Amino acid sequence: MSTPTSPLQIANYRKFWLARFAAVLASTGMVVIIGYQLYDVARSEYGMSITQASFQLGLLGFVQFLPVFLLTPVAGVVADRIDRRKVAAVGALFDVLVALGLGITTELEIRSLPVLFGFAMMHGVVRVFIGPAMSAIAPNTVPPGLIPRAIGFNSIAMQAGVIIGPAAYGFLFAAGRPLPYWTTAVFQVIAALSIVSITNLPAVAHDARKAHPVRQIIDGFKFVWHQRFLLGCITLDLFAVLLGGATALMPVFARDILHVGPEGLGWMRAATAAGAAIVAFWLSFRPLEKNVGVKMLLAVVAYGAMTVAFGVSKIFALSLLFLALLGAADMISVFIRNSLVQLRTPDEVRGRVSAISGLAISASNELGEMQSGIAAALLGATGAVVFGGTGAIVITLIWAWIFPEIRHARTFSARWEQEP
Repeated sequence: MSTPTSPLQIANYRKFWLARFAAVLASTGMVVIIGYQLYDVARSEYGMSITQASFQLGLLGFVQFLPVFLLTPVAGVVADRIDRRKVAAVGALFDVLVALGLGITTELEIRSLPVLFGFAMMHGVVRVFIGPAMSAIAPNTVPPGLIPRAIGFNSIAMQAGVIIGPAAYGFLFAAGRPLPYWTTAVFQVIAALSIVSITNLPAVAHDARKAHPVRQIIDGFKFVWHQRFLLGCITLDLFAVLLGGATALMPVFARDILHVGPEGLGWMRAATAAGAAIVAFWLSFRPLEKNVGVKMLLAVVAYGAMTVAFGVSKIFALSLLFLALLGAADMISVFIRNSLVQLRTPDEVRGRVSAISGLAISASNELGEMQSGIAAALLGATGAVVFGGTGAIVITLIWAWIFPEIRHARTFSARWEQEP
């Protein structure tokens, strides 16, 4: 057989790609609708003001982050001790139950904040276990030389799901409120069936099963701590996105600032993903190879600047443009960070390292939503977004000084074997 030159030539990778696309579409679309539904219920059923309802969106972010914070170390060990296909598939099937529960309560018009918070937390638990398992499977489906290109295609799957999910779910919600949740159930079943059909993955190492789980958790954190470039990348993303995340307040902009409703919210989320998808498509064929550290820093600065621009815009078309550019800049940062994690991490700790990276991403997203909600209560939605974007730029400058390894990094060369 000839040596494959593209990840898409490999059957196992195609199955993984489909599973990732289906899972991301289902998850992101559902999260967007939960946020809009929660904000709408807070305003219409509980009579909250815009700032009070915005704070509820912040609490929603915290509720989704809490299980991530508590269970991520456990999820990483599970991904290194148990067949990762089974972990990801079972997680997808549990998310089916969450979606069905949301669909039923919406159909019965049980318009309650505690119900929405409860299902959001259960969805957060599911994501904790799916994330590390899925991330650790991907490198095992392609040869090492194709990993950077596979990461580009992975990002296309993710961004395609993020584009299609929120946009389609906005229209589905407008057509019939339970429809987005029924759709999530279908796509999570597709994800589960696709992931379990992957064959010939490396077996879980016997030593991994014998090792004490607490010892494995500690070893995973030690590995990340000693990888200065990896540590800098993860923490930069954590703090920059924590401050600069504008997505939590998009329901506020859609409903009360730009006045475009749930359909407009879908387009706003899709615009961010569209910018990211275009860059991901380019990187899947022309992956970055030189001066990766400086390029990541510049991308995060651009991310913060576009966040500020979105915050001050009052024209819907301009807002979509700024969100697309924001997504493009974020994709460059994501590509560099993910390439580093996959290429510099040995397979036996990949689940734990993926879990730590996922924890940072979830912290930046969900805690960023809480931060945005609190800031919006104090500064208003526009002030909160502008403050956050400016903060992301400041954090980037500080990290460039604290972690010179990022500035000096030229390539993704895997040298973890020689490092302490």
